[in-house]
Amino acid sequence: MKDTAINVLKILEESPGPVSGERIAEQLGITRSAVWKQIRELRRLGYEISSSRAEGYRLEEKTNRLLPYEINKMLRTRVIGRQIRHFESTASTGWIAKKLAAETDPEKLHGMVIIAEEQTGGVGRLGRAWVSPAGGIWITILLKPKIPLDHLFMITMAGSVAIARAIRKEYGISALIKWPNDIFIGDKKIAGLLLELTAEADTVHYALLGIGIDANISLTDLSPPLKDILTSLQAEVGHEVDRVALLARVLREFELRYQQLEDGEYDSIIREWKSLSMTIDQRVVIKTINKTFAGEAIDIDAHGALIIRKDNGKVERVIAGDCFQF
Repeated sequence: MKDTAINVLKILEESPGPVSGERIAEQLGITRSAVWKQIRELRRLGYEISSSRAEGYRLEEKTNRLLPYEINKMLRTRVIGRQIRHFESTASTGWIAKKLAAETDPEKLHGMVIIAEEQTGGVGRLGRAWVSPAGGIWITILLKPKIPLDHLFMITMAGSVAIARAIRKEYGISALIKWPNDIFIGDKKIAGLLLELTAEADTVHYALLGIGIDANISLTDLSPPLKDILTSLQAEVGHEVDRVALLARVLREFELRYQQLEDGEYDSIIREWKSLSMTIDQRVVIKTINKTFAGEAIDIDAHGALIIRKDNGKVERVIAGDCFQF
C-alpha cells in the first residue's frame, strides 16, 4: 500500500464520522481526484468505505487481508516482522524468500516475513504439496541465525510452540504439537511448519521458516481426503477469525522463543515443546526412508529426535520421518 493511500486511510480511521473529499485533499495537499483514486485503491484492498455527496467518505470496515499496515499496528516485535512483503497470490513464499536472499545480504533481511493471501505451488515436507487457498495464513520468515549448527533444528520447535501458544491465547483452544512439525486440534491438523537451510561447510547463509495455518478455510471446499485430516480455526470457533491479530500474535510468540535460542536457553524450548506435545507417551508407527516400525514415543532429546521404545523393547532415536499416532 502506498503512503498516500495509508494517509487517506488514517484520516478515515481517526474521524468519528464521514470526511469530505475536499477536507482530505486539503489535509494531504492533493487533489480531490487523487483522493478518489486512493479511495478506489483502498476498496480494492478490501476496506469497506461508504461515500455520500452530502457527507463524504466513511470507513465502515477494515480489510480482511494480511496487509503490512494492519499487521504493524498490532505487532510489537523488535525484529521479526519489522520488514514485510505482501502478495495477493504467488507460487510459494519460500521461493520469493530465496530470490530475495540471493539478491540481498541475508543479514539485512533478518526477520523479514513474506506473506501470500494464497499460494499456488506451496511445498511441505518431502516435497509434498501444501494446499494454500485464500483465507489461510501462508508465510515464510527469513532468518540469518546466530545459533550453533547443532541447534538450528530448534527453530522449528520454537515456531511450533509459538503457533500452539498463539492459538491457545487467542481462542482458548487446546492446540497441541505432533512431532515433527504439525499443530493439531483434536485429531486434525490445523497448521504445519517447514525449515529450510542454505549452508556451505559449517556456515549457514540463511534459514527459511515456512508456516501455514488453516485460519478462515471452509472445510466444504476441501477435497474428500483432506476433510478427514484437516480442520480450520473458522470451523473450530464457528466464525471467521481475525487473521491479522492471529499472525501478529504468532510473530510475537515466535520472536520470544527465537531470542531464547539465540541466548542458548535450549532447555526452556524443549520443556515447553514437551508440555504441548501430543506425541510423547503415545503409541506410534514411524516410517523413515529405510524402514517402518511401531512402538511408544517416550521422549524427545536435546537435538529434537524422537525417542521410541520399540515393541521388542529396544530404544531407537528418530531424527526424521513420518509419525502416525493411534
